[in-house]
Amino acid sequence: MTGPAEQPGAVDPLDAALAAAVRRTGAWLGGIYLVDPDESVLGLVALCGVPVDAFTPWWRIAFAPPGPLRDSIHDGRVIWLSSLEELARCYPRAAANLPYQSALATAPFKRVRHCRGALLLAWPGDRAPLLSPRERRRIAFSARRIAHVLNQAVRPPAIPERPRFVSPRPEESTAQSAALAAGLVQRLPLGTLALDLAGRITYVNSAALELLGKPAERLLGTQPSQSLPWLDNLTYMDAYRTALSSRENVALTVLGPSGQWLDLSLHADDSGTSILVTPHPSSKPAGAQLSTEAAASPESRIHLLMLLAAALTETVGVQDVVDLVADQVLPAFGAHGMIMSAADPDRIRIIGYRGYEPDVIEQLDGLPSHADLTPAGRTMATGVSLFFANREELAHLYPKAPQLTDKQAWAFLPLLSSGRPVGALLLAYNAPHRFSAAERSILTPLAGLIAQALDRARLYDAKHGFAHALQQTLLPHALPTVTGLDVAARYLPAGHDINLGGDFYDLIRLTDTTVAAVIGDVQGHDMSAAALMGLVRMAIHSHATAGAAPDQVLARTDRDLSDLNASRFVSVLYAHLDLGRRQVTLASAGHPPPILRHPDNQSHAVAIHPGPPLGVGFGTQAYPLTTLPLVPGALLALYTDGLVEIPGIDIAQTIADLADHVGQWGGLPLHQLVDRLVHRTRQASRHTDDIALLLLQPSLIAEL
Repeated sequence: MTGPAEQPGAVDPLDAALAAAVRRTGAWLGGIYLVDPDESVLGLVALCGVPVDAFTPWWRIAFAPPGPLRDSIHDGRVIWLSSLEELARCYPRAAANLPYQSALATAPFKRVRHCRGALLLAWPGDRAPLLSPRERRRIAFSARRIAHVLNQAVRPPAIPERPRFVSPRPEESTAQSAALAAGLVQRLPLGTLALDLAGRITYVNSAALELLGKPAERLLGTQPSQSLPWLDNLTYMDAYRTALSSRENVALTVLGPSGQWLDLSLHADDSGTSILVTPHPSSKPAGAQLSTEAAASPESRIHLLMLLAAALTETVGVQDVVDLVADQVLPAFGAHGMIMSAADPDRIRIIGYRGYEPDVIEQLDGLPSHADLTPAGRTMATGVSLFFANREELAHLYPKAPQLTDKQAWAFLPLLSSGRPVGALLLAYNAPHRFSAAERSILTPLAGLIAQALDRARLYDAKHGFAHALQQTLLPHALPTVTGLDVAARYLPAGHDINLGGDFYDLIRLTDTTVAAVIGDVQGHDMSAAALMGLVRMAIHSHATAGAAPDQVLARTDRDLSDLNASRFVSVLYAHLDLGRRQVTLASAGHPPPILRHPDNQSHAVAIHPGPPLGVGFGTQAYPLTTLPLVPGALLALYTDGLVEIPGIDIAQTIADLADHVGQWGGLPLHQLVDRLVHRTRQASRHTDDIALLLLQPSLIAEL
């Protein structure tokens, strides 16, 4: 925010055309944007009516994402956005980047032979929302005049590193009137500064000089952020932008020279900005640098919006969004309660709340959207934010609403994503609360960001619910009870992933004394993997119950996959347990070895000779058999690689560690042991793969 102050005044035909456009349309801001040769960026060439440094974040705008300037150029039409709310509905990203109460218009430069671009105009937020045909014609005419100037140039103007400042009108004040005004202000006990449209200090009285601690010659002709280092920050600049765009008083408390707190009051109009400076009544003001009239956080509003936007990108499910709004948005705005509703045909469906009693939620949940107990339905239907500073304002339109709770002020915000309602957010306060233009200007784009997060979260929850339900249908609902055998199993999908996993396990009763245990892992994490997992599980079950030996079960299943032209491989470990003979016969198709724990708690990975995974050959694979004693009290652990794969660690080491833990926790019941082993893996890694674990233990008291 530092740099030399611009010299006001139109210095070339392009600047003159821009200044004329601002005067002709009555706008407070005008800008000429041109598309760079690579068509990747819209660059600001000249800015009229607003200090260039106050517009720094918008010197360069990405051309690819949807936005009013880009769409105006693409569609060749004037785009009118009457408020920040409408900007948030149509262009949520643009509203998040420009969270100020203003009306905007963009108009393309048509039929320019060597460049493309558009005119940006802005008006204060209290402007009439409708654009008359005459006003639209003036905007289009202004764009045509600028296009004509561009066509007269031999080559297109280059996009400068720093845009030019253009004054909208010549300086016309007389020396006599200026002297009279200066004398009047000089006698006031308040500190007073005057800024011109370029943001430079043109006048400062003696009271202000004393409070600011600088002589007049070091202030005049400079921007406050240049000559007063303690104003060179986002907080002051954000308050300044708010005053320019809303034309409302914006209050700011800052730490000035010598550790003194100062209250600044900014007032802007078409001729410039006045700043009143007074000592803060308390030596240690509580709260934020910005007062509640300017923001609701110690950070600047843009910084706050960026922080909340970043947090919203990390939400996954609907409950994540609800929790974030309750934990971060409520305290950021000093609210004491919230209700989030989802769009539902003709009904208000509450999906989360804080700071309200359950009986209140019961009265509101499921109400018809046109019910007179709450404006939430109207907010969703119209897409318009509603603010009620006290109970009287709410009772005027909704007489029954204030009777529900003891809340004193409310903000009803529509949650719109891609122009369609996805819900509504209510923020409530325990005391009357005046919603300033600055506060509304951040709540509106924030609601758009919350809406996008909620829309994604609802889609995630729906897909995750479907995936979970499908996964459960493919896995056994319950393992069969086998006399003389204790069993425990767990399946854990990978992290927050909504994809379906291919891990599976099964326990197949063969005879009264024999049982087959199977665990496997299909390549991939999608619908095809889940479908193939179901087919493999059924094929193994079919061959096992037909009496095939373990190696033949795998070989025949491999041939089945070959017949299906399956393009994925499957690792499988098949264990045939003969409880009468107290032995187990193993066959592996490229699967990690099982862990065997002896009755004395000595544990190790079983040395087996695996054959290739299913689906990689041509149905002629051999699967060597390994037979081991399995006495009562011993334990056999079958698992998928998600339990032992940890990035950066050799899998042989992690398998050995697993065996050690199986032995160390030998005294635990199976259901506790299986949970302990899974929990250990989740702590040791980021858990990026599915986990399936099957524990088998012949009973010590088995009588077979």
